[in-house]
Amino acid sequence: MTLRLCCASIFILLLPGLSDGGKILVVPMAGSHWLSMQQVVEKLIERGHEVVVVTPEASWHMRTTDAYVVKTYPVSYTLEELDNAFHEYVAAHLKDLPFPLNTLAIYNSLTHIFRKLFVQCKDLFSSKETLQYLNQSGFDAVLTDPIVLCGATVANYFSLPSVFFVRGLPCSLQYKAPQCPSPLSYIPRTFTSYSDHMTFFQRVENALLALLELVYCNGFYEDAVEFSSEVLQRDVSLLDLLSSASVWLLRFDFVVEYVRPVMPNMVFIGGINCARRKPLSKEFEAIVNASGEHGIIVFSLGSMVSEIPMKKAKEIAEALGSVPQTVLWRYTGEAPPNLPKNVKLIKWLPQNDLLAHPKTRAFITHGGSHGVYEGICNAVPMVLMPLFGDQMDNAKRVESRGAGVTLNILEMTSKDISAALKAVINDKKYKENIKRLSDLHLDRPIHPLDLAVHWVEFVMRHKGAPHLRPAAHDLNWIQYHSLDVIAFLLAVVLLSLFISVKCCLFCCRRCCFKKGRTRKPTKSKSH
Repeated sequence: MTLRLCCASIFILLLPGLSDGGKILVVPMAGSHWLSMQQVVEKLIERGHEVVVVTPEASWHMRTTDAYVVKTYPVSYTLEELDNAFHEYVAAHLKDLPFPLNTLAIYNSLTHIFRKLFVQCKDLFSSKETLQYLNQSGFDAVLTDPIVLCGATVANYFSLPSVFFVRGLPCSLQYKAPQCPSPLSYIPRTFTSYSDHMTFFQRVENALLALLELVYCNGFYEDAVEFSSEVLQRDVSLLDLLSSASVWLLRFDFVVEYVRPVMPNMVFIGGINCARRKPLSKEFEAIVNASGEHGIIVFSLGSMVSEIPMKKAKEIAEALGSVPQTVLWRYTGEAPPNLPKNVKLIKWLPQNDLLAHPKTRAFITHGGSHGVYEGICNAVPMVLMPLFGDQMDNAKRVESRGAGVTLNILEMTSKDISAALKAVINDKKYKENIKRLSDLHLDRPIHPLDLAVHWVEFVMRHKGAPHLRPAAHDLNWIQYHSLDVIAFLLAVVLLSLFISVKCCLFCCRRCCFKKGRTRKPTKSKSH
């Protein structure tokens, strides 16, 4: 009887949601970044953990729910101001300006939106009620997207272990902060759109950009680092804040990303947003079935961009009319006047479910990480129109794998779009390559969502992961690159060489002096 009770107790404890759960604080990045983090939050709740999501009153895609606690705090800006800053950032990428005016416009708009987003953190620490609530809640860990540093600052302020959930950061900080070696010879810098096989001049440009990163990244984060130093009451650097992470959950894998050295506290969860296909609604099923043997094309520029300038919309509409497939285009702007009959404008579409349908022939995407991985999971070849951020690099990686075609949204014409669509649909190599990538990506021992949840729970159980932290964090720049050792060895070699030369010269003088004495001429006696 006792044995049965023990077995039953163990079984109940192993059931998800019935074991003793922890308490985790989530400091998310609003917008599309939240969409995949939300899945981790929901899975943690399913496993019996208590989750509190701290979010500003004005933010993107952050809806209230009964599944977890949402703690909001007042902010000093409106959602309209936040939208305007983002639209300014997108517009800077769509302006056809000469170099370096285009780069300067993008840099200024990016700095502006970073500062606008970091105002959220200042408002959080200005809310005494929110800070008091967080301080009294007894959290075990912090799960955060560190792109604007607020979650990292909160974790340091409350002395909590943190888990960073991110696709990438400016200046490749997701590699610099954990102390990953980053040889410039085969690791392209962020925003270069280069592959890992670079020409000589591409490697030169890659090296120059690595030097520039030291300057412009400080511009992005200057206000954030200054405020964090003030809050933590000690001088901290950008890398100090980011290197505090116990574990990095990175939303990519090496099916897409170029192979490179990594650290043991970096966990790769690419494809975490790839859910199983759900049945389509009657409305979408009817549209798909009506497409006949030609099938459908799914077109979406992501959750944050749903309309584009009319001139560009007309070019796209003209190109879409040149293919026989039915096109489902997520678009909320004014319909272009030349919209063909085979194109359906839709305000929202079940992207993953449509991509999983056997009648889907191609996917037109902006190259965001969510869309790229949904395309890979469902083995749909892509036409990529990157707009901003890491999308250019994502697009280059897909194209370099032979799974899609990348178009420059500023320079592309209707003929270019039409040719790209016909290529990925009719040329079998694109389908074969994306199918190969899909098979590689899906051949894994554990789903990325379960892997992410495991590592969050690991950090909660063990109060961090200090055993995974490399000693490189305790070295300064000179020690890390062994410049002091090189200087010492060089000094020893030079000193040895100097002593050897001096010894040789001394020996030569001694030898010459002795020879001079033994060869003194003797005076002959005259009789």
